[in-house]
Amino acid sequence: MAGTRRVVHRTVPLVAAVLAAGLVLAACGGGLAPRSGGGGSSAGSGPVSTKVPSGKVTLTLAFTDAPDLVKQLAAMYHAKHPNVTIKTQYTQFNDYVKNIKLTMSSDTAPDIAQFNSGAMQSIISAGLLRNLDPYAKAYSWKSAFPPVSLEQLSTDKTGKVFGTGSLYAVPAGLSLVGVYYNKKLARKAGITAPPKTFAEFSADLAKAKQAGELPLQVGALDPGALHLWSELLNINMPLSQYRTWVYGQPGGSIKTPGAKAATDTVREWAQKGYIAKSANGTSENDSAAKFQQGKGVFHVNGNWAAGDIAKNMKGDAGFFAMPPLKAGGLATGNGYSFSFAVSSKSKHADVAANFLDFLHSTEAAKAESAAGILPANPKAVAKPSGVLGDLNTTYQQVAADNGIQQFPDASAPKMLDTIESGLQSLIAGRMTSDAYLDSVQKTWTDYHR
Repeated sequence: MAGTRRVVHRTVPLVAAVLAAGLVLAACGGGLAPRSGGGGSSAGSGPVSTKVPSGKVTLTLAFTDAPDLVKQLAAMYHAKHPNVTIKTQYTQFNDYVKNIKLTMSSDTAPDIAQFNSGAMQSIISAGLLRNLDPYAKAYSWKSAFPPVSLEQLSTDKTGKVFGTGSLYAVPAGLSLVGVYYNKKLARKAGITAPPKTFAEFSADLAKAKQAGELPLQVGALDPGALHLWSELLNINMPLSQYRTWVYGQPGGSIKTPGAKAATDTVREWAQKGYIAKSANGTSENDSAAKFQQGKGVFHVNGNWAAGDIAKNMKGDAGFFAMPPLKAGGLATGNGYSFSFAVSSKSKHADVAANFLDFLHSTEAAKAESAAGILPANPKAVAKPSGVLGDLNTTYQQVAADNGIQQFPDASAPKMLDTIESGLQSLIAGRMTSDAYLDSVQKTWTDYHR
């Protein structure tokens, strides 16, 4: 799933203090003892503990993103609990996704594994991941993280329908997509402040075009156009309606008036020349580089681009969420969590869960922020200046409004290809909005029916 790769290669949750260790609560569902032999059990009966034992414990952590950060977090946890050693196992993304079921079903399965909603669907249904609901209750995770960040990591026993069922992973950080802008070019076009409404944003694009500048820098060769379309979906389609669809829940549909309006907008902006004709041959990374070179007033991208933009544009760049249809509307933005799950075979599930809880601590938040990831506890990190400060402020607004939205390609394994090729046809004027939405819904229905 592309969503997980975004967390770092291009990578959001919020708040809370770490609860005191030593609290022991009864599980709210079946026990956590793993079955011996193959398969494992994701649920059971018995108490769970938030207390780290005094004896020596060794955990194995398998992951594919942010190797330096993960190793740092493991070392930080060891420094806090010297009797606990966390051995990290890094695997490149394609091999990680390809082999994760074999890895988790083996007799030497890691205690903790980076979560990927696409790759782990069959792992959940096979009972190889631990149901974390008892730990969520013991650590009060529901009040520690933005609700949507846990929704994205909650699923039924099939692993295909999200936003329901039980929690199977905990976020260490989230990504966020929004709109970058070139302040110097904006002033040249008579744009003096970030738009407060979508109508103002549309007017700003027209001003940029009239001033002889490229209004929108888009790389549609890969997910760049997806980001633009999905941000427009966020403001046009009711959040609950979109989440029903993207989580694969019964009755989900992308063929709605809001989705039609978002799709019409992409097509219209391409026809008006707001998007360059070369967009379909430009990658997301190349479009970001062009934006930094002064080719484009606005650019829709994620926090993964913020570091380079801040470095190369200095104080000439800003960031804001896609403006709502009406002033004062909810702040929204697409994002996916950098998250971790616990194996149902782990003999040290309580300690593994304690490490997951550590991921939103103050010290972990500082390390995550320094690594370029929007941390689980953003209030623990000093607010940066410039475009990074804009990003931080926007992130907190979106998180407070519970407006973080799952990426649309997470709705089905083959959805990324459908969306990317469809948007290319839409931008080129070879496909109507209705035909595009029909193709997207067919991919969804073929998987979820």
